[in-house]
Amino acid sequence: MLDQRIINLYDEYTHKPLTRKDFLTRLIQIAGSSAAAMSLLPLLESDYGTARLTPASDLYTEYVSYPGFTGDIHTYVARPKAEKPYAAVVVIHENRGRNAHIEDVTRRAAQAGYLAIAPNALSPLGGTPADEDEARKLFTQLDIKEALQNFIRAFDYLATRKDCNGHFGCVGFCWGGAMSNMLAVNVPSLRAAVAFYGRQAEIADVPKIKAAVQLHYASLDERVNAGMAAYETALKAAGVKYEQHVYEGVQHAFHNDTSTARYNEAAAKLAWERTMDFFEEHLR
Repeated sequence: MLDQRIINLYDEYTHKPLTRKDFLTRLIQIAGSSAAAMSLLPLLESDYGTARLTPASDLYTEYVSYPGFTGDIHTYVARPKAEKPYAAVVVIHENRGRNAHIEDVTRRAAQAGYLAIAPNALSPLGGTPADEDEARKLFTQLDIKEALQNFIRAFDYLATRKDCNGHFGCVGFCWGGAMSNMLAVNVPSLRAAVAFYGRQAEIADVPKIKAAVQLHYASLDERVNAGMAAYETALKAAGVKYEQHVYEGVQHAFHNDTSTARYNEAAAKLAWERTMDFFEEHLR
């Protein structure tokens, strides 16, 4: 297991305005040498070539665009091949934009029998760049209120599709987990919102939530977990139906199987099973 200081440093690098130069300087200090630090990078950074790619051969997939608040929002779509109405799940990416991993997760939801779509929040800025550092920089340019409106419009788009039955859910990861919580507040027709290690909605807004909410947290994720207790208290007080799961001994982004240092297979499998069970209960 990597030194927790290294994990915390990488988390700071990926979520705060920390330059790559500063990140590498501090990583070298912890690792003890440049060679040691460079050997750690492949464990920390995502490698989409190692993703457990879910085949699309037995699914219907397409790329589409729908009208957002700030222009067309480019979207990946996956569903079973049979042409009929399905419950819909919006899959929301981390702070890297839609990438191969998120498209893989979208196909997983489709294989479970849903019409799954993955909008790209970076569409107004040209889409997801190949370089993750550049992608994270673009996120600093996003207006979160405009991004929220773009995702709200995903449900307007879904309502126009003949293969959607009008039952809506969403699942998001990290930045997308926070977006899932915001959608729970802002989309009254949403039936189920699942947030993986995402920032909580504003406490004052919790009484607006109509959806059932499922929350997945990593026990070692101090940054996100700082708001966990207050959010749960507010959910209880508002009478929101919710589930909260904390996975012991795992890191932020434990579900992302392209990150060797943070991925935890057992926790990821259990969390996804719980997510599918939650959707089965609330969307079918």
